[in-house]
Amino acid sequence: VQLQASGGGSVQDGASLRLSCAASGRASNGIYKAAWFRQAPGKGREFVASIAWNGRNPYYVDSVKGRFTISRDGAKNAVDLQMNSLKPEDTAVYYCATANGPHTPWIWGQGTQVTVSS
Repeated sequence: VQLQASGGGSVQDGASLRLSCAASGRASNGIYKAAWFRQAPGKGREFVASIAWNGRNPYYVDSVKGRFTISRDGAKNAVDLQMNSLKPEDTAVYYCATANGPHTPWIWGQGTQVTVSS
């Protein structure tokens, strides 16, 4: 599976951004779940949200609940992350990942930078 993330940028506190991660390659037919993670400067990689590849069971870390929405775009074979009411503490490199089973290792895409200034 090849994952191509896009949609990062620099915005002001309270703004919105939409990240998208398109999956390609033969193995993309067997994706089971997808997720977004983020890594802020000087910190470890943090789980943000996940969703089943059929679009069910979205799950969020508490800090983004009510502000972020993860969804599937079947037409683009992608997983999106709509981020509203962004805060400076959301500043990080965001990574998309997919897995081909409930307990199989994540396959990582390249990161996309999100910077929120106050």
